[in-house]
Amino acid sequence: MALPPDNSTPSTVRDAAQREVFLREVDEAVRQDQLEGFMSRYGKALLAVIVIGLLAFAGWIYWDHRQTKAREERAEAYVQALDSLQSENLDAAKAKLAPIAAASGSDANVTSARLLLGGIALRQERKADALKLFRQVSADTSAPQPMRDLASVREIGADFDAMKPQDVVDRLKPLAVPGNAWFGVAGEMVGMAYLKLGKQDQAGPLFAAIAKDEKVEQGLRSRARQLAAVLGVDAVDDVVDEKGEPLNKPAAKVSAEDADAGE
Repeated sequence: MALPPDNSTPSTVRDAAQREVFLREVDEAVRQDQLEGFMSRYGKALLAVIVIGLLAFAGWIYWDHRQTKAREERAEAYVQALDSLQSENLDAAKAKLAPIAAASGSDANVTSARLLLGGIALRQERKADALKLFRQVSADTSAPQPMRDLASVREIGADFDAMKPQDVVDRLKPLAVPGNAWFGVAGEMVGMAYLKLGKQDQAGPLFAAIAKDEKVEQGLRSRARQLAAVLGVDAVDDVVDEKGEPLNKPAAKVSAEDADAGE
């Protein structure tokens, strides 16, 4: 809209103001035409993208809800299975664990269920089923490493007599080191494999290290100490006092002069 004439305003200023208003109106008209042209050309596609995005977001929310619910159901069934195991009801525990172990993915409950099913299979003398489950876990790169290591230990422990000693060493040697969570059980099997290979010089120090490791279960330490002793390796740490002197060192004989001086 043009400004009404104002006799008090110089004509040059009035003309400039009118041009500014006119240009603004033209600019707004151009923007409106561009928007209408864009919507007429791309409006349907844009609407489709928005609808698809909303549907995808709604689908993700639904999927996440289902996943959360499934995890909660697996966790509840897992707890019930543990209760059955504690009461020695292996068949009931197996019935609860089987659907969990068959689930896709490798969350803690799924992996633990497979390990427990492997243990149940061993107790029910189904060695082939147990080995299959243990191998499934140990080969699962998405499973937590400590559980994969446990599966390897359980697998080799169940199949130790049927395996070549060198294969036992190759599989378990990385775990048979002090500080590893499975050092005791893995080290014992590696040590026994060394004995089968005639490598007493490697078996003895390994048994001694197991015997001296206070983190290892006491019964296993006792066996390792006996085996180390048979192999001629000292597996008993010297007990020392605060000065580092052995406490089992024979006491020095005190002479009569020393006794008199002490008085």
